[in-house]
Amino acid sequence: MGPKKPEPEAAAWHGVSVDHTVERLATDRRSGLEQDEAERRLSEHGPNLLEQRASRSPLVILLEQFTSTMIVVLIVAAVISGLLGDLLEAGAILAIVLLNGVLGFVQEYRAERAVEALQEMARPQATVRRGGRVLEVASRDLVPGDVVLLEAGGHVPADLRLTQTALLRAQEAALTGESEPVEKSTAPLADAGLALGDRTNLAFMGTNVAYGRGEGIAVATGMNTQLGMIADMVQTVERVDTPLQRRLARLARLLAAAALALVILIFTLGVVRGEDFRLMFMTAVSMAVAAVPEGLPAVVTIALALGARKMLSRHALIRRLPAVETLGSVTIICADKTGTLTENRMRVGTVELPDGREFQRVAPEHGGDAAELLMLAAVLCNDADLGEEGPAHGDPTEVALLAAGANRGILRAELEERLPRVSEVPFESSRKRMTTVHRLPADLAVLPLGMSALAPALEICPSGLLLATKGAVEQVLAASRFILAGGDLVELDDEWRERVAAADDGLADNGFRSLGLALRAVPDGGLSEDGHEDPEHDLVFLGLAGLLDPARKEAGPAVGRSKAAGIRPVMITGDHPLTARRIAVDLAIADEDAEVVSGRAIAQMDLEELADRAESTGVFARVSPEDKLSIVTALQRRGHVVAMTGDGVNDAPALRRADIGVAMGITGTDVAKESAEMVLLDDNFATIVAAIEEGRVIYDNIRKFLRYLLTGNSAELTVMVAALALGLPLPLLPLQILWINLVTDGPPALALAVEPGEPDTMSRPPRPPDSRILDSSLAVSILTIGILVGLISLAAGYLFGSEDETHRRSIIFTTLTFAQVFFALSVRSEKGSFFRRPGGNPWLLAAVLITLALQFLVIYLPPAQNIFGTVPLSASELTVVILAGSSAFWLAELEKLVRRLL
Repeated sequence: MGPKKPEPEAAAWHGVSVDHTVERLATDRRSGLEQDEAERRLSEHGPNLLEQRASRSPLVILLEQFTSTMIVVLIVAAVISGLLGDLLEAGAILAIVLLNGVLGFVQEYRAERAVEALQEMARPQATVRRGGRVLEVASRDLVPGDVVLLEAGGHVPADLRLTQTALLRAQEAALTGESEPVEKSTAPLADAGLALGDRTNLAFMGTNVAYGRGEGIAVATGMNTQLGMIADMVQTVERVDTPLQRRLARLARLLAAAALALVILIFTLGVVRGEDFRLMFMTAVSMAVAAVPEGLPAVVTIALALGARKMLSRHALIRRLPAVETLGSVTIICADKTGTLTENRMRVGTVELPDGREFQRVAPEHGGDAAELLMLAAVLCNDADLGEEGPAHGDPTEVALLAAGANRGILRAELEERLPRVSEVPFESSRKRMTTVHRLPADLAVLPLGMSALAPALEICPSGLLLATKGAVEQVLAASRFILAGGDLVELDDEWRERVAAADDGLADNGFRSLGLALRAVPDGGLSEDGHEDPEHDLVFLGLAGLLDPARKEAGPAVGRSKAAGIRPVMITGDHPLTARRIAVDLAIADEDAEVVSGRAIAQMDLEELADRAESTGVFARVSPEDKLSIVTALQRRGHVVAMTGDGVNDAPALRRADIGVAMGITGTDVAKESAEMVLLDDNFATIVAAIEEGRVIYDNIRKFLRYLLTGNSAELTVMVAALALGLPLPLLPLQILWINLVTDGPPALALAVEPGEPDTMSRPPRPPDSRILDSSLAVSILTIGILVGLISLAAGYLFGSEDETHRRSIIFTTLTFAQVFFALSVRSEKGSFFRRPGGNPWLLAAVLITLALQFLVIYLPPAQNIFGTVPLSASELTVVILAGSSAFWLAELEKLVRRLL
C-alpha cells in the first residue's frame, strides 16, 4: 500500500485544545472573523466547494466505445461484407456495433455524475459569526477560522473544531458508518490515531445535526475536508474492466488472429490448386468474416439487458449492463454493515433484569412485572414520537425504546395521560442521563399493570411523584441506592454494583449499546416541582436495556446462499468492532472467536500484508474510506472478483473501485448510487444473491452461444479446407457462406440468450477470475464436433449428390445449415440431456422453425436459387440432409452423456 495520502487538514485538530485552535487560526470565538479578513482568506484558500476535475467530454466517451478489439474486428467485417456486395450482412453488423456504442456511452456518461452528487451534499447556506454579528452566508464563502453556529436539523457546512456544545449530537452514518447519532464534546482528544467516528470534538462537512446545538471553528474547507478527500478519491479511482470485458477482449484477439490465418490458408490452397484468383480471394475473405461471431456483441447485450430487466422486477436497478454478468463472477462480497446487512434502525434486542442474586437476560417483549416496569420507565423518560401515520421523530435510541414499549402495549400518549409529566432534568454530556418527573394518580388502581403489582415495593404513594431515569449504566447506577431484584427492594451494595457492571460488560461484548433504567417514588410534597432541587438520588435501579441495529431477516439466508455458491462474504464497516463482530456472528460471516481487524491496524500494513490478512479475515471495523478502498484493491490484486455493497458517502471510492459496486436505493446517498453499477431498490442484501444467480445464468448462456456458433464455423472451415486439400471443387460459394453465417448468428443464437438457468447454477463455486471464456474443454468440444459435422456434410454432398457441382453445393450448404440448427437444441445445456427439458425455451424452438423456413426458401424459391446458386432437393435428398444435419445434435448429446458418466 505504501505511504498513505496525507489526511485532510481537519484530521489532526481533534488533539488541539479550543484555545490553541483559536490561536492557530487567528480568530475570535466571540466575534468571529472581520469581513475583510474573511474576504482575504477566501482569495487565499478558494471557495468552500468540491472541485470536479476535468472529465472526459461526451465525444471522447462516445469514441472510446468503438476501440475494443471485438468492435474493431466487426467494423472490418462489415466493410469487407459491403465490398463483397452483401449489404444486408454489412448493415446487420453495423447496427450491432452502433447499438453497443450507444449503450456503452449512456452507461459511462451517467457514471461521471458521482462528484456532482457529492457537491449537492454541501448545502448553500451557513450561519456564522463575523464582526460580532450573526449572519447567513453562502457556504461556498466559508473560510478557515470562521465561527459557525449549528442547530438541530441543520447541516454542517465545513469541517469544524467544536468549541461549544449543548446536547449536540450529529448523524454521521453516511460518512463513518456509525448507525446512531454521535454525541459531541469540546475537550481535546490525545490519541492521534483515532478513527473518524471517534473524533467527537469535530463535526464534518456533509453530516447533519440530529439534536441540540453548538458552535465550531472551520478548520478545513472545500477539498481539504473529509468529504473533499472522498471526492478526490472518487475522481482518481479508475474503474476496472469487468471479467466479461477482459474475457471477450482476449477472445476477440484470438478470433482476429484466426480469421487472418484463415484468409491466408484458404487463399493459398486455392491458388496453388489453380482456382480463380478473385473467386478464392472472395471465398477466403467470406470464411474469415464467417469465423468472426458478429452476433456475439448483440447476444451479450441482449442477454445482459434481459438480465437487467429481470433484476428490476426483483428490485435491483442495473446502471451498467456488464454488472449483471460480473456478479456471476464474484468471489468475495465486501458488505457494509449499516443499512446493508442491518436495518439501519436501533432496536431493543434484550433486557437484563436482576433476579435473586443474578441478572437474567430476556427479550424485551417477554418477562413478567419486572420487565414491564423497566419498559414503563423507558417510555416515560422519553422525548421521541413514534408517529401514528408518518415516520417516527426523535433520537433513534428513544424511538427504539418507544417501539419496544409499544410491542408490550405500552404507549407513551396513554401512559402520560395517567402519569402526566410535571418537570424534567434534560440529558447532559457531563451527567450522561436524563430524568422526567410525573404526577401519580390519587387512585393507584389505575396504574399500569407492572407498576401496580410492584407499587408496594417501590413505596408508591397516591398523588405523589414518580421519577423515571435513563442513561449510561454507570451514571444511573451512581445515582441509585436500591435495586429491584425478584420483586424485592434491595440495598445496592458493592457486590450488586459489581454484578451490574458485569452485566453491562456482557452486553458490550455482544455488540449491544446499554442503557440503565431506574425509578423513584416520592410522596406528595416530598419534592419541589420548580426544578431547583436535584431529584437524581436514591433511585431504584431496575435493569439494563441492550440496543443494537439488528441484522436484516433476509441477510442471514442470503449469506448462507452466497457461501453455498462458493462466495465469501466480508463485512467492512466504520462502526465499533464489538458491534461489527456481533452482527457478523449472527449472520455466520464470522465465528465467535474471529479476529476483527481495525482501521488503525490497516494503517500499519502495506498492500501485500493487507491482502494476506484479508484472505482470512471476515470483519473489518472502524475503517476509513481510504481503508475500504485499500481492502478492495488488495483483494483484487490476489485475483478476486470483488463486489462492494454500501450506502454512505464513505463507501463511494470503494464502490467505484470494486468490480461491481452495489448501492442501497432507500437509505443510500446519491453519491453512493452514482458510484455504483447496481442499486438495490429495496435495500435487501438477499437481492444480491439473486443477481449473482442471474449473472451466472447469463455467462453460461454466452458460453452456449459461443459453443454453438464456433462449432458451426469450424464445421464450415472443415468443409472448405478438406475439399481444397483433397482436390475437390469449391464446396461453398462466398454468398452461401455468408448466408449460413447470417441465419445462424440470427434467431437461434439470440434465442440462446434467454435460456433458463440450470439446476446447479448456485451449487457450484465461482469461475476462476483468470479463466477463459473459451477454455480448453470447450475448445476441444467445438473442434471435435465441428470437424465431424464438416466431414459428414462434405460426405453427404459427394455420396448423395449428382455430378453437378451446384447440386452438391446445395446438399452441403443445406446440411451445414440444418446441422447448426439441430445443434442449437442440444447446446441448451452443458451436461443435461435435451430430453429432460425439451420445451424449456419456446423462443429457441420458434427460432429453429424460422431458420428452417428461411433455408427452404433459399432452396425452393426460384429467385433465391438464382441469387444463392442452389437447386431444389428431392424428398429423398432432403431426408439425407436432415439425417446428416442431425448428426450434430446426436454427437453433442453423446458428449454430454459421457460427461455425466464421468
